Amino acid sequence: MCGIFLCARASDVDVDFFDLSRKLQAANAARGPDSQGHHKTIIAPDGAGSQTLILDFYASELRLRGNDPIEQPHQKDGDVLCWNGEIFDGTLKISAHENDGVRLFSELRKMEAMERIRDLFGYIEGPYAFVYYQSRSRRLFFGRDPLGRRSLLIHKPSSSLPYTLLASVSAGADSRYDFEELSTESIFCLDLRTPSDFQKEFVSRLISLPRHSSDLAVAPFAEPSKLNTFVPLINDASTTESLAHVPDHLARAVDDLIHCLDRSVMLQVQNIPQKTAKGKARVAVLFSGGIDSTVITYLAHKHIPYDEPIDLLNVAFENPRKIRLQAEGNTGGKQKHKKRSVPVVELDTRTSYSVPDRLTGLHEVEELRRLCPERSWNFVEINVSYEESQGTRDIVESLMLPGRTVMDLSLALALYFASRGKGQVRTSLDGEAVPYTSPACVLLNGLGSDELLGGYGRHRSAYNSGSHVAMIIKLQLEIDRIPIRNLGRDDRVISSHGKETRHPFLSLTVLNFLASLPVHHKMDPRLEVGLGDKMLLRMAAWKLGLVEASKRKKRAMQFGSHSARMDGERRGDTLLE
Repeated sequence: MCGIFLCARASDVDVDFFDLSRKLQAANAARGPDSQGHHKTIIAPDGAGSQTLILDFYASELRLRGNDPIEQPHQKDGDVLCWNGEIFDGTLKISAHENDGVRLFSELRKMEAMERIRDLFGYIEGPYAFVYYQSRSRRLFFGRDPLGRRSLLIHKPSSSLPYTLLASVSAGADSRYDFEELSTESIFCLDLRTPSDFQKEFVSRLISLPRHSSDLAVAPFAEPSKLNTFVPLINDASTTESLAHVPDHLARAVDDLIHCLDRSVMLQVQNIPQKTAKGKARVAVLFSGGIDSTVITYLAHKHIPYDEPIDLLNVAFENPRKIRLQAEGNTGGKQKHKKRSVPVVELDTRTSYSVPDRLTGLHEVEELRRLCPERSWNFVEINVSYEESQGTRDIVESLMLPGRTVMDLSLALALYFASRGKGQVRTSLDGEAVPYTSPACVLLNGLGSDELLGGYGRHRSAYNSGSHVAMIIKLQLEIDRIPIRNLGRDDRVISSHGKETRHPFLSLTVLNFLASLPVHHKMDPRLEVGLGDKMLLRMAAWKLGLVEASKRKKRAMQFGSHSARMDGERRGDTLLE
């Protein structure tokens, strides 16, 4: 993990960049606490009437790969790479003792043509964002992985702000830039040869290289696979009444899912440098006790030394609105009577954090302790008071940008405090709470299973309105929307603590495997909620022994933690004031 910041400008631009650069460097430094570096490249004019260009590169480093300390930007013979990513799989094999950024830089420097550079990224699997300057061609390449698992923002030059900025995170609202999320649809190349007016020529000089190769063979990680569109006949879509009984036609799919997901988890938790005292947690899980986070946790247990604890980060918010509604007896949370004054209710700290995710988390950690007694499980109760959550809003809203909706905020608040890892642990359910801050720098997140396995209520609705065909269309839309949803925002929020989130379900290997399966192998909307949704994953969880987790129903993080609707009923897509 690292923070990336680049400023490209003509030397005659009359703007004081010192303060702007200082603010953006500071924001991106928090993402990489181990080292920070800066490099300036001056591109001299090579023709009559061309401008001198200045490229300011900055990168911070959170060392999670290789044995040796690394300082970015990587640079040699005028070539420069800022790399924020992890290479977990693909043709570019990274040894346990090797830094993937160093290796990637070496491979990039061998490439001549733009298309070769584009193609290289189609053969590596993992989350990434990068900026690469090729000195001999005077070209600047930049991009994100196909799913957008790492943030990269871009400010495009305008007449009033005539410079280009690329950054992992902004420094909050500022009139000196207008950031947007960089599209994941292409690898971009900015031609910096002989510009006469950098700002006016930006659009014509920006080349968009589609991810798919011009070769007949498509690179395996260039883009997500399309869904299998096979529609079963009614008689072929046989069903099951119990997770304990796996029909013959699903037995192999269950085994293959376990194998594929287990490999994804293994690749994401192995060879993490020991940055704290031996016996301290290197890996934590954003843990609600639901099926997604529990399956990921159980598989991680198989690949982490047993003498090392795993931290289960469980966040709960003191939500006065919820507590007052419950005190009135309206446990559903919706007012069904005329609006009236709400009496002040004394908040009891013993009960105000008993949110749904806390209760399921406490139940599920006991199942893990029964199945895996050799492991020390740190169930970290992260309790966020109303005062603290409101006092942190400005920070979180700054990290979210350019996201600015009510839903952005409720999710970002939950992720901000969960990833901070500051809470308390108990040795038993009734034990005394002891203050604890998780030292883990790698956080596993179960995000992605609902999109890939049919976990949302809208998938059931699509089936009810248009059978399997409508459901396939809806699931394909889910995959298509993954890169433009929340992953960049989540990365900006979590990485502000100098930590890195990893998504085993969103490995392109896992995604492509699940996309290859017929839809009726993954879900059966004819069955009840808690059985038919994400049916394949539920069967896999049952087979792993996670009986309780396999039956739990979906609950969105912002509602399970009570980070949503603290002050009133506002639609999630409402823009913040």
